[in-house]
Amino acid sequence: MTMSSILTNNAAMIALQTLTQTSKDMTTTQSHISTGLRVTSAADNAAYWTIATKMKSDNDVNSSITDALNLGSSTIDVAIAAMNSSKDLIAQIKAKLTTAAQPGVDRTAVQADIAQLQKQLKSVSDSAAVSGQNWVSVDSGATGYNPIKSTLASMSRDTSGTLTLGTIDIDVSKIALFDAAATGATGGILDKERTVGTTTANLATLDVSALTDSAADSATLADYIQIADETLNDVTTAASNLGSVKSRISAQQTFISQLSDAITSGVGSLVDADMNKESTKLQALQVQQQLGVQSLSLANQSTQLILRLFGNG
Repeated sequence: MTMSSILTNNAAMIALQTLTQTSKDMTTTQSHISTGLRVTSAADNAAYWTIATKMKSDNDVNSSITDALNLGSSTIDVAIAAMNSSKDLIAQIKAKLTTAAQPGVDRTAVQADIAQLQKQLKSVSDSAAVSGQNWVSVDSGATGYNPIKSTLASMSRDTSGTLTLGTIDIDVSKIALFDAAATGATGGILDKERTVGTTTANLATLDVSALTDSAADSATLADYIQIADETLNDVTTAASNLGSVKSRISAQQTFISQLSDAITSGVGSLVDADMNKESTKLQALQVQQQLGVQSLSLANQSTQLILRLFGNG
């Protein structure tokens, strides 16, 4: 037979402990539902919280890499646009030179047209800047000049946790149209000296206004046309190289996007709460809480029953 005591109410203590635990479980479940997370701190699950924190940090880096790739892509788009415009202008200069090769042509008038095209070539190159960077109009003599332009493209972590950043590099010395420090055969595609036959000139400054119909000048005009053709080929090659880099950046952008999605999904599987499960659990806990309150109430009534033993009955 269970002993009745007015000092110790075992039933009430058990009911209170059960109700307290139910209340704690409800608080935890309500937190999961309100935040959408089952692991919000290291106290919830130290291993999962640590892994998820590192993964989130890596994803933040991927977000910065995406921004860098977008900027690199924009810079290349502008450079390609400059190349395409320059290609058309060079073709026009080549056509003007062909016209100038015709005996009896007013070469002063032809040169006036060529001079305007030359100025437009320079204007196009100087305008092809994005965020302070211009890859087609450079100054290789400037302090700190580096022809290798890098675009942040990836981040990897080895087994020891060491981070390594990867880049996509391009040597602008091979695609620059103008170089403020150009000298002789060294410079940009348009302002470096080219030698064809006995003629040395660059497309940016050649001048046909003083040429005559003499055999020597006719040979010079033929050389000019060849110089224009070589320049056009170099611009086409440079544009093709830029296009290849653009394709690589686009592929990397797609990969980084997919990688970020995969990491986000991985973090979610570690720390996100299953809302269906939590909702069901909350309903069960609410029932348990109600039963716990009733049980505690009944246990507390037992002391009142003891008073009746001493009543007048």
